Amino acid sequence: MNVLILGDIFGRPGRRIVAEYLPELREEFEPDLIIANGENAAGGFGLTRKIATQLFEMGIDVLTSGNHIWDQKEMYDYIGEEPRILRPANYPPDVPGASVYIHGTAKGFIAVVNLIGRVFTGDYDCPFREADRILANLPSEVTHVIVDFHGEATSEKIALGWYLDGRVSAVVGTHTHVPTADERILPNGTAYLTDLGMCGPTDGILGVERTVVINKFLTQLPARFSVAKGPAQLNGAVVKLAPNGKAVDIFRVKRDKNVT
Repeated sequence: MNVLILGDIFGRPGRRIVAEYLPELREEFEPDLIIANGENAAGGFGLTRKIATQLFEMGIDVLTSGNHIWDQKEMYDYIGEEPRILRPANYPPDVPGASVYIHGTAKGFIAVVNLIGRVFTGDYDCPFREADRILANLPSEVTHVIVDFHGEATSEKIALGWYLDGRVSAVVGTHTHVPTADERILPNGTAYLTDLGMCGPTDGILGVERTVVINKFLTQLPARFSVAKGPAQLNGAVVKLAPNGKAVDIFRVKRDKNVT
């Protein structure tokens, strides 16, 4: 099986470049599952019902998220209605929404798991122990597991990759919006990549209008962030999976487009 995983979709430029290139990527890689992190899809902050519907109509099967999933108030109710939108599993108990989505194909069942890191991000429950709990309770028909680990610290992401090596098919990171070049198959068959990068503006700062961010660094004053304009880039990865649940290959995907 092939799984296409797209990095954080940031604002309208991110949505447009995904819409532009996803048909081409589907034809080239014939993915059995398409995952994207959607927590920045609505103007860079959160996700809405309307935008989620648009992303699903493009062919994305499941949307993962992170610390920005609650930025749009409508998500508090909507996330409980839409099982294809995930929030990190290691939020405290009673937080609405699902954290695992099981995608069925003719070749097997793939569980998509969403976790969030604790280093430099927030006071969440332990992602390592939460991963153990999830894996222990997956239905027996699940053949493959893909983990989106939404985190700031490279060390924490690498640690989780090694911790889950051989127990999941892939651990890929999101959140930093900067793609890393450390894709590999770990010794026991888990594909790993520290960060997928971003689908969004390339001439901003992590997708945000750069003059606003630079001025904030210079003055330390509060600032209202806005989505940058100009060229955009799609970043992600394709993971090739064997029938036994192991990964046999992982490679990065990148596309550029002058969209605004």
